[in-house]
Amino acid sequence: MVWRQTRLGGETAEYLEAREELRLAEVELMRHGERVAAMRRALPVGAALGDYTFVEGPVDLDAGDSPLREVALGGLFSGPDRPLIVFHLMYGKAQTKPCPMCTLWLDGFNGVAHHVARNADLVVVAAADPTALRRHARARGWHRLRLLSCGDSTFKYDLGSEDVDGAQDSTVSVLTRDADGTVRHRYSAHPRMADDIAERGIDLLAPVWHLLDLTPRGRGDWYPTLYY
Repeated sequence: MVWRQTRLGGETAEYLEAREELRLAEVELMRHGERVAAMRRALPVGAALGDYTFVEGPVDLDAGDSPLREVALGGLFSGPDRPLIVFHLMYGKAQTKPCPMCTLWLDGFNGVAHHVARNADLVVVAAADPTALRRHARARGWHRLRLLSCGDSTFKYDLGSEDVDGAQDSTVSVLTRDADGTVRHRYSAHPRMADDIAERGIDLLAPVWHLLDLTPRGRGDWYPTLYY
């Protein structure tokens, strides 16, 4: 299909000039995003991680509670050469209620998890106990997400999504596994990117913001809640 700019009758020369300037800026933004993604992919191999153990309570929306089971970090990889994407849900310990922002992200992940599974493994890790975690997942209809409770492990603390007081932070991490089974950290990102950027660090994970950014009002002061 040949590219062409959308043109409607009656649009002024001023509008068309501004729209073309915006188009060129959007092209450069896309190309810069590709350069950043290439830098992310080119990160050197990170630190080796310990042997953490999680508690898993599979979510079945149509049946009762399935038995809980323990699973090791290395067991979360479904095959060789498959990266593991870990989303750290802010729920548990000092975070007594599920984070609305994390919930927004995971609502979207549930819809695309089967697509992501073609290339990568995806899990959700929380400090909350398995029963509370599964209850929240069922309330949201998360039937495609693999949910893990950290139990007594220091996984979230070691990866920077929890502090010594149990305060939680939403974080996304990417891990890989060597041929000898060693699990390595490759990438992590947090919402806070700098002292003056508190909640934009993982904007890319939520299409809601990008849809709102298309509108004249932008995202404004809108913020997700657990219930509307």
